[in-house]
Amino acid sequence: MTAGLVGIALVSLGMVLTPGPNMIYLVSRSITQGRRAGLISLTGVALGFTVYLTATCLGLTALFAYVPAAYTALKLAGAAYLLWLAWNTIKPGGASAFEARELPVERPRRLFAMGLLTCLLNPKIAILYLSLLPQFIDPSMGHVLLQSLALGSVQIFIGTLVNALIALSAGALAAFLATHPRWVRIQRYVTGTVLGAMAVHMATDRTKAVVA
Repeated sequence: MTAGLVGIALVSLGMVLTPGPNMIYLVSRSITQGRRAGLISLTGVALGFTVYLTATCLGLTALFAYVPAAYTALKLAGAAYLLWLAWNTIKPGGASAFEARELPVERPRRLFAMGLLTCLLNPKIAILYLSLLPQFIDPSMGHVLLQSLALGSVQIFIGTLVNALIALSAGALAAFLATHPRWVRIQRYVTGTVLGAMAVHMATDRTKAVVA
């Protein structure tokens, strides 16, 4: 289980550094309205992750119980998903999340709601959990639901922590990266390499599901 927690922590770190709708919204909000607004929005995003995680974990428990062969299929789907993320990270012409986007000033309650909505309207979150969590679950240990919740909680913690740091430093990072495009390329290539390496490892892993 420890290896699974470490593994998902590393993958989560690589994925949270890959620009997506949540990061773009949080950065734009922080640059436009300040750090506090970015952090309030982040609480809504974190709640959205929790909603998706709970629903996915309940589904995975049932899936492994009735269709053990789905474990292998989900592993391959997860590997393909990470490869797709890796390609989108390193492909030419990728936009930076730190490009300022104009947003209207909003009240705290609406900031929270918009952060939650931004997360819930991103179906890739459900795909992420459905394809990623099985890579690190050991069905032979039993308690698939508890394992799923523990692993997912690590992902939420890593994602929330890194996004909080990004929201707090969005303005300074945006200004730095605007004048140092080489660092943007380095970030993209390192992140893409990590995701690609994990995808290959997952695709070649021969572990089989044993439902307890």
